[in-house]
Amino acid sequence: MSTTRNVGRSRLGMRLGSILLATTSLTYLAPAMAQEADEEVVVTAQKREQKLQKVPVSVQALGTKKLEDLRVQDFASYVKYLPSVTYAVGGGGGTPVGPGFATVTMRGVASGGDGNHSGSLPTVGIYLDEQPVTTIGGAPDIHVYDIARVEALSGPQGTLYGASSLAGTLRIITNKPNPDEFSASYDVEVNKVSHGDMGYTAEGYVNVPVAEGVAVRLVGWYERDGGYIDNVPGTRTYPTSGVTIDNDAFVEDDYNSNETYGARLAVGIDLDENWTVTPTLMGQVTHADGFFAYDPQVGDLEVEHFVPEYANDKWFQAALTVEGKIGNFDLVYSGGHMERVLDTASDYTDYSFFYDTIYGYGAYIYDNSGTPIDPTQFITGHDKFKKDSHELRIASPADERFRFVAGLFYQRQERFIEQNYLINGLADAIAVLPNQIWLTEQIRVDKDYAVFGEVSYDVTDKLTLTGGLRGFKADNSIEGFFGFSDGYSSRTGVAACFTPFVPFHRAPCTNLDRGVKEDGVTWKVNASYQIDDDRMVYGTISTGYRPPGINRRAGQLPVYDSDTLTNYEVGWKTAWNDGKLIFNGAAFYQKWSDFQFSFLGENSFTEIRNAGDASIYGIEADFVWKPADGFTLSGSATYIHTRLSQDYCGVINPATGEAVTVCPGPDDPNRPDAPEGQDLPTTPDFKMNMVARYEFAVGADVMAHIQGTLTYQTSSWPDLRDGTLNGITGNWEPIRSVLGKLDDFATIDLAAGAEWGNSTAEIFVENLTDERAELYRFTSCNVLVCGGNPYEATNRPLTVGVKFGQHF
Repeated sequence: MSTTRNVGRSRLGMRLGSILLATTSLTYLAPAMAQEADEEVVVTAQKREQKLQKVPVSVQALGTKKLEDLRVQDFASYVKYLPSVTYAVGGGGGTPVGPGFATVTMRGVASGGDGNHSGSLPTVGIYLDEQPVTTIGGAPDIHVYDIARVEALSGPQGTLYGASSLAGTLRIITNKPNPDEFSASYDVEVNKVSHGDMGYTAEGYVNVPVAEGVAVRLVGWYERDGGYIDNVPGTRTYPTSGVTIDNDAFVEDDYNSNETYGARLAVGIDLDENWTVTPTLMGQVTHADGFFAYDPQVGDLEVEHFVPEYANDKWFQAALTVEGKIGNFDLVYSGGHMERVLDTASDYTDYSFFYDTIYGYGAYIYDNSGTPIDPTQFITGHDKFKKDSHELRIASPADERFRFVAGLFYQRQERFIEQNYLINGLADAIAVLPNQIWLTEQIRVDKDYAVFGEVSYDVTDKLTLTGGLRGFKADNSIEGFFGFSDGYSSRTGVAACFTPFVPFHRAPCTNLDRGVKEDGVTWKVNASYQIDDDRMVYGTISTGYRPPGINRRAGQLPVYDSDTLTNYEVGWKTAWNDGKLIFNGAAFYQKWSDFQFSFLGENSFTEIRNAGDASIYGIEADFVWKPADGFTLSGSATYIHTRLSQDYCGVINPATGEAVTVCPGPDDPNRPDAPEGQDLPTTPDFKMNMVARYEFAVGADVMAHIQGTLTYQTSSWPDLRDGTLNGITGNWEPIRSVLGKLDDFATIDLAAGAEWGNSTAEIFVENLTDERAELYRFTSCNVLVCGGNPYEATNRPLTVGVKFGQHF
């Protein structure tokens, strides 16, 4: 049933995609969501305010009106309209699946990975205003309301944005307090998910001038997303003990409901005509129940899970921005303190069942009397994350022929990691702590220091040259405990602890204490030529960097090296027919060197290795066209081709600690995990969107609108590797053919509404054809073991809703 459904919907997606490509070939030829045709967007991508059409880099920007028109409320809803951005949702090794756990990639710079807390630093930096909020395993899913714009900066941003912007940067820019006038707004929404439950949203803001030059802006939101995954009745029998379990106590329709609420308070203080201080406090709580993927072997939008599952995500950020002038120079300080607490519970029954079925794991799970017991594992996690960042920069006047931006940056992020792998009734002799077969208890610290600068010089009134450098130092460490008790394992966990034993938080001792440091320079050169007031071309060469890191299995795997990205890009920004047509584009080639590849290895334990080099080339495009009064057609698209530049053998040279890149032939049991020429995972070759909107008057006092949106993307692979050597059997076993390829898909959204006086109302349909978009496919443990039970993360099914709002 599942196969037939996916094939049918895949064909629908292909037909819709073909129609779109035939009718809008213009979008394929051109990147940067430029601007709404009647709303000129100002961005701060280069650390100073500039009109988007004058910025000689690839920037996609969704302005306020666009965000409102598209009903953007969260990460998944704005990424649909950023074709250079893709994401995976983790899920391996007990990593939670759902809001706030997405691994974001840009321009195909994706090697896979399971989102583990001890994995590599991200390749895409995520910012809330001036402060980075990037975290390992997924940045917070910030609710989008009262937002000025979302900016996507494609390609390495290592000069201005640093280490976690190897492939690009996403920025969410909030609306600031306005001391000149009072304003307020609220919106409420009710929706119903097909195959699922009801959803509700209430959100609003108020901006109050409280004194001359002083204003307060308060924003609040509450959102409940109805669930659509059902946990259906099921049983499992473990072959070793013969124990049969059932999930009767946890059977539930609409299993994966999600509730989010939060607030933002900002105070704008104009000290005088030159200096402004803006302190901001923002916090959000997300409670997600259930599992945000389904098991096609069980049924459409269904799973059979046997223990409670949830993710409680609480975070807040206190930030301060000071802006002023010293003479003619602009000075900006931005600092932030962010804390995030994650409490999670995950079903790990697949691990228990398949390891017992294949390797007889259940024979080693018994109670105090030595009797084999139910070996079902479940995972609870308690992670605490802290991030402090400070940046001080100075900029010369923007209207001078020679101008510069320079600054200092410091960031420290700390993550306390606690992951408890539990089995009820486990014998004390083989437990780390009561009922605990495995414990991870660690503190990871990542520090960045940098000095940066960019200078621009107008050679003529049309030609401008820009160069930038960023000198940096990375200092990363991890300390703590991981593993089994010494009664269960004689070589890992407690058996590998340093002596004398010193407790580490809840852990009995410490068996991991490693650090790695590195410094270097990233750079950028750019030339732009302003053909006339409406047309510009540019060329850029830029580099990006991601720091090295530590494999927790220190005795068997070395520290993994840093990876770098070199980007060659040419682009254009153009306006035609008195601005009624905006057409922007860029073509690029990228070389990714020594890229970091993370996967679930032996015992479903995360490993990070340098997999060699890869090349990526592509083209990005967007346009906004107003062919008639009230009618706007806009779209954006990205075509990307990725490939390995050499074999990935999956083997480390013990003498050098580097990846082996010359492997035996395809008939050898040690053949490459991924051969030269293999495409990288996660990223589709082609991703696009098209939005048609018509606004028209109904009588003298009502403005109505109708809108249709089409999104489409081609197929992709969820894993880099064709297969790998099974360390237990000694055989090469497949991975890609087991997981399968993600189908292409297309989705259609429709909306109609009206505005009168200070009120707006809208009715909408999302995912009109009820398409099952295959966003990601994964197994809960090593594919070689749990490959018989892959899950599919999908989009929300057909949803119908109404929305009403007022502004004052």
